[in-house]
Amino acid sequence: MAEAAVFLDRDGVLIEDRGLLTRVEDISVLDGVPQALASLKQAGFRLIVVSNQSVVARGLLTEAELETIHAEMVRLLQQAGAPKLDAIYVCPHHPEATLPAYRVECECRKPRPGALHRAAREHNLDLADSFMVGDRITDMITGARAGCRTVWLTSGMHFAVPIVTLEPIDSSVQPDFTCPDLAAAAEWIIKVKW
Repeated sequence: MAEAAVFLDRDGVLIEDRGLLTRVEDISVLDGVPQALASLKQAGFRLIVVSNQSVVARGLLTEAELETIHAEMVRLLQQAGAPKLDAIYVCPHHPEATLPAYRVECECRKPRPGALHRAAREHNLDLADSFMVGDRITDMITGARAGCRTVWLTSGMHFAVPIVTLEPIDSSVQPDFTCPDLAAAAEWIIKVKW
């Protein structure tokens, strides 16, 4: 039987958005995140991070160095009481990448839903039963395209200029719920689901 997941953007959702994060020393877990993740896990959700990471395309980090940053993020989350994440899916590409190898038209860069479809295949997930939580319109579009319900966090980047995408941003997409942080998102998701 397929399971439900909560797909989580990284910056501004789990950790403080510091722009182009390139140093483990700059990782800062947001307040309430470990407890919110624990409540979602306890409610039976898989916890899957889906993040565009153009630091690789820009040549600021290698994919291996990015994995080191994610390992430290996971360590800090668990140290603060969060459960283990089920997976982290990263898109290292960018339409205007500094490194030509990453200047590709991919399906994994949000707002395209390729990473969610891949996660659904690899983890036996029911996307219609799942949720996408993020702080940008591109996260909402990604979730909607994958058939998930969406939660938009008003944590700072929700009114930022949209990221560079291969197609025009569909600004008509509306989230299913809007709230200030992951704690409020988790409370709503659990209430809706059960």
